[in-house]
Amino acid sequence: MELQYWIWIAVGLSFSLYIGIAIWSRAGSTKEFYVAGGGVHPIANGMATAADWMSAASFISMAGIISFGGYDGSVYLMGWTGGYVLLALLLAPYLRKFGKFTVPDFIGDRYYSNTARSVAVFCALIVSFTYIAGQMRGVGVVFSRYLEVDIVTGVLIGMGIVLFYAVLGGMKGITYTQVAQYCVLIFAFMVPAIYISFLVTGNVIPQLGFGSSGADGVYLLDKLDGLHRELGFHEYTSGSKSMLDVFCITMALMVGTAGLPHVIVRFFTVKKVSDARKSAGWALLFIAILYTTAPAIAVFSRTNLIETVSNQPYKEMPEWFDKWETTGLLGFTDKNEDGLIQYTADTTTNELTVDADIMVLANPEIAQLPNWVIALLAAGALAAALSTAAGLLLVISSAVSHDLLKKMVMPNISEKGELMAARIAATGAVCLAGYFGINPPGFVAATVALAFGLAASSFFPAILLGIFSKRINKEGAISGMLVGVTLMLFYMLKFKFGWFGGGTKADWWFGISPEGFGSIAMITNFVVTLVVSRQTPAPSKEVQTLVENIRKP
Repeated sequence: MELQYWIWIAVGLSFSLYIGIAIWSRAGSTKEFYVAGGGVHPIANGMATAADWMSAASFISMAGIISFGGYDGSVYLMGWTGGYVLLALLLAPYLRKFGKFTVPDFIGDRYYSNTARSVAVFCALIVSFTYIAGQMRGVGVVFSRYLEVDIVTGVLIGMGIVLFYAVLGGMKGITYTQVAQYCVLIFAFMVPAIYISFLVTGNVIPQLGFGSSGADGVYLLDKLDGLHRELGFHEYTSGSKSMLDVFCITMALMVGTAGLPHVIVRFFTVKKVSDARKSAGWALLFIAILYTTAPAIAVFSRTNLIETVSNQPYKEMPEWFDKWETTGLLGFTDKNEDGLIQYTADTTTNELTVDADIMVLANPEIAQLPNWVIALLAAGALAAALSTAAGLLLVISSAVSHDLLKKMVMPNISEKGELMAARIAATGAVCLAGYFGINPPGFVAATVALAFGLAASSFFPAILLGIFSKRINKEGAISGMLVGVTLMLFYMLKFKFGWFGGGTKADWWFGISPEGFGSIAMITNFVVTLVVSRQTPAPSKEVQTLVENIRKP
């Protein structure tokens, strides 16, 4: 059967499953819309959390970054994995004990202030929209290649699907849809990895395969190092980033994870605090399956790409090369007009441009795997992007309808009215997210990394200190959040988007990249929060008792 038919079947069946689940589990109350009724089983919640967590950045872009950056790309792997452990152990159970629907709800009540709530709503919207921009780009990349439509059409189709089950089902629909999406995405990620690992090294376990030797007896990583040296690239197994920048990026990703509102809200969907801990453990297991496989896929795809295209005649390139060229994510310019593809680190002679986001998706085609494997990967990539987009849309809609409307503007609004407001907010958020998907600010993982920096600089200190310090007051929390997120936004806009006079890599403060600057902004937030809190009155006895009760098992 032709590839296109396989793709339509795989995508069609998976989308039918998601829509069917959304209809079956549609929300009938605000509690079902916000936290799925609070009765989700820990294993199901673990799967849903893993799907929520493993976005297009994890599925599509992380292995692509590692395949191009090698050792340098591993910061994403370390930061995101470590961040989840931090969230599961340090924050999730306490937030579940507090029992609020959203992060702004926690901050508003813990810091006894609607101003604090408003700042938290603003931060949640900024983080979520930055994050969702990466997801919608991922949807566009997948649709543009596999359904052979332009990226705009692809994003519009993705918007329609997400809108249907996010608006209809709320958290209840999203939770059970995400369980199905996890099963689809992990199967789609692992099958090509196992297949290629066996073909290249004879080992069916990818995690062991990429550390093994190939048919020629040369270890795969040694072979890739050699290919990199021949082409003038930095050696794959050594890094070029400064130690400080690696540390800052890793920390920003870790603490940003612990402040992500769409992940934190998942721990409110279980019955009790012990279930929050259990679901965190299950989620970590489900996440580890993909995260430990990503470096293997990175090595396989990078080796396959170099061996397939370097110094090969352009006219003899296989069909996959032409297909990806039409998307604009792969390009060839014959600078010396010899008809051969010169792929080198020297930009003056290099004739091939490759977007890091295509490496995972193109890998099965480069390795000439069966069409059904390629179709399965397309369905998995869409599941990864759509599952996280849905979770983010829920955060945006609940921030507007619950935290802004119900808690501040219209406290007497009926439950039916609040539910309608949540659905209208989700619809508006989908439209704005679609715009970002059509006009993305960067490749998927880089865009998502900025969202983590924003979460680290705004939410993490307020949540951590709110749980573990009775002395932190509303003045300190508000000042810290405002200074932290403003500093991060300034740095991001200046060095990533060219605002405020722009700047090059040489102008980075302390040599820290925009992806890592969230660490500096977070430390600034901590300092401002602590200093201002010490200079202003302590919280009331009631608030201090509340903080004590959060920490009691």
